[in-house]
Amino acid sequence: MEKTDEKKEFEKERAKELKAKSQQAEERLLGIADSLYNQFLQGIVPHISLPSRTKNNIEFSSAEDVWVYGDQETTRSVKTVRGAKTLLKTVHLAELLIKEHLKNNRGSTLREIYYISENWDIAKFHEQAESDRLIEDLEIVTTMHREDFHVRPEEDGAAVFGPLRLKEQTRRGEKEMHCQEDVGEAGYQIPFNVDNIQFLNHDAKMVMAIETGGMYARLIENGFDEEYHAILVHIKGQPARSTRRIIKRLNTELNLPVVVFTDGDPWSYRIFASIAYGAIKSAHLSEHLVTPSARFLGVQPSDIVDYNLSTDKLTEKDMQALRSELTDPRFNTPYWDKQIKLQLDLKKKAEQQAFAGKGLDYVTKKYLPERLSEMGII
Repeated sequence: MEKTDEKKEFEKERAKELKAKSQQAEERLLGIADSLYNQFLQGIVPHISLPSRTKNNIEFSSAEDVWVYGDQETTRSVKTVRGAKTLLKTVHLAELLIKEHLKNNRGSTLREIYYISENWDIAKFHEQAESDRLIEDLEIVTTMHREDFHVRPEEDGAAVFGPLRLKEQTRRGEKEMHCQEDVGEAGYQIPFNVDNIQFLNHDAKMVMAIETGGMYARLIENGFDEEYHAILVHIKGQPARSTRRIIKRLNTELNLPVVVFTDGDPWSYRIFASIAYGAIKSAHLSEHLVTPSARFLGVQPSDIVDYNLSTDKLTEKDMQALRSELTDPRFNTPYWDKQIKLQLDLKKKAEQQAFAGKGLDYVTKKYLPERLSEMGII
């Protein structure tokens, strides 16, 4: 009975927190409309100012050890037809979030919001990328997160497998599980709001974020998680916010080192950057999502030579991406300068699965132990 009462009290407090958060989100969204209206009354051309979301406008915050937006701004104004339409769409979107989401305690996926706009006449979105950007704009202006607006992404399939017991608060109550013993082969599915998770206990010594599903499955099948006490996180390509958030929480709350294991190409280096440095388009969330101490495990360009890996030729698009990374302030380190220039010289790239050419156990018996030992993780 006592446990049941504690659970009811927890759920009551959680409901109060969510209600307060929704009220705060509503007030800040209404504040945008209020600001535009007051500008109109004062004879000021209605506008919204936002930080410029480019690599030329990100700077390192030594206080938080993450990359954030600088002082350069862009203005959305009704001075132009394009600007007026963008502000109209922004106001329609804010109205949807207030009336349908926050007041009725309901939510939509990013994809659903795009389709909802079909009924907005000239304010409808031309593509989902447009509505996604405006959601990000509202996050920046209100200094809140899309989860506070009850907006969720599509299912992304990211998962966790390893020696970790956790508790998740769901609409149907609490759910407790061990991420090795109580899950299937795919592991524990990461929810879109990771802050509903409570870590209970663990027997882990590291967190390994893995780009591809094939390598994630290989490590589980080979028992790497058990042998090296590793929490494996399948990031499934470019990681979703929820994936980056759980990695950060595992690092900061459990004091576990994080390594990132990807393919050896420029696009995979950007996957690592989004985890360790922050993504340019979501630099306003860096403090919430980024794990500055995360380290790149591989596949490194130098591994192509050292392990004589099977490779593919770099395309011209790959080469352009690598050159761009050499001018990206996030990659301005001796390590990345050396590795990227080596890859440009080699004109080759390699996938994680290239290790299979040396045997299915090679990656877990030789490559990973050697690399982790070099890094001082094991």
